[in-house]
Amino acid sequence: MLTDRPPRNAALLAQFLESDRLAVIELPQQDRLSRLAQSIDLAMKDGTKAVVQQACAEFVEATSEFYQVRKPGIRVLAARPLRVRDGGRATELFGDYAPEEMLIRVWMRTAVRKQVTSFGTFLSTLCHELIHHLDYVQFGFGDSPHTRGFYERTAALYHHARGTAAKRLFWLRVPGGRWRIDWPRTNRSA
Repeated sequence: MLTDRPPRNAALLAQFLESDRLAVIELPQQDRLSRLAQSIDLAMKDGTKAVVQQACAEFVEATSEFYQVRKPGIRVLAARPLRVRDGGRATELFGDYAPEEMLIRVWMRTAVRKQVTSFGTFLSTLCHELIHHLDYVQFGFGDSPHTRGFYERTAALYHHARGTAAKRLFWLRVPGGRWRIDWPRTNRSA
């Protein structure tokens, strides 16, 4: 995972830096989110989009209730869009968030083989998009950049929902004022 470049605009930079510093997020004490995440896992084994949609809607509703924010819409879609760029490099879109519509979209099947994605990848994407939602409606950010703090908040929500121990994320500075996760060091510390 790679952070976004810091913006040049002073107001946007201030919010970017605030997002970067905001690494800790409050998490529910009870295991409600992990039970709902397990429901998503079971629904994905069924492979029916409607069942996964319902399980995700319950997870999003419970998360929104806990953070006392307006619930975003959620759409579970079939195969991920595949974008091929010049030179043949292809990327898949796992999920997105539209702040104007307060809508999360997540794709449950791989782009090429159309297979149901792994539960971990799917839940991680859902948590990622929920953090975008919280950035806008709870923290009042005018944008929701991918900062170190953003990824830390996403990881905290994901591990809480998954019922797994949170890993400390280690970061490496890369050119352009960006950071990327040092996966070997992060995985060694777990």
